[in-house]
Amino acid sequence: MLINLSDVFQEQGKELCCRTKVELEQICFMGMEYKILRKTDADWTITNLEPGKARIRGTASVVFNAPCDRCLKEVEVVMELHTERFVLSPEKPQEDDEVDDLSFMDGYNLDTETLLYNEMIENWPAKILCKEDCLGLCTVCGKNLNEGDCGCDRFVPDPRMAAIKDVFNACKEV
Repeated sequence: MLINLSDVFQEQGKELCCRTKVELEQICFMGMEYKILRKTDADWTITNLEPGKARIRGTASVVFNAPCDRCLKEVEVVMELHTERFVLSPEKPQEDDEVDDLSFMDGYNLDTETLLYNEMIENWPAKILCKEDCLGLCTVCGKNLNEGDCGCDRFVPDPRMAAIKDVFNACKEV
């Protein structure tokens, strides 16, 4: 959805409050597509800070399914989006350090979908887990260890002890 900001850029202290429907159906991140299950409308407050400069604040909530990073079980991820960006009008020179990337601006129009999509990518969780103490998958057979132990021998010897092990093997009596 596009919001025209020409009035906000022209009038000192002008504030525009509005609500837009989030139309995103899925998000693509690192080659994977995640279907959006639920979402709230986005609330926006756009404030003129000085002639040709405005602050955009927005909030929304999005819920999508993603696999657990340890056991691959599907998990519902709730992402609360809170954004604050500074933008300049198209005729103002782009030399202000406080101004963010303007890929979500098209002339005087704010593209709310692009801004929310960028915000989701920037705030993507480092780890998605089904539970804090997820045990993951067995490295030998691939069983989900949250469902019980598989009985595989997963002992990995300490590599710092390899030299001592070689000495014992060389001196071993047959």
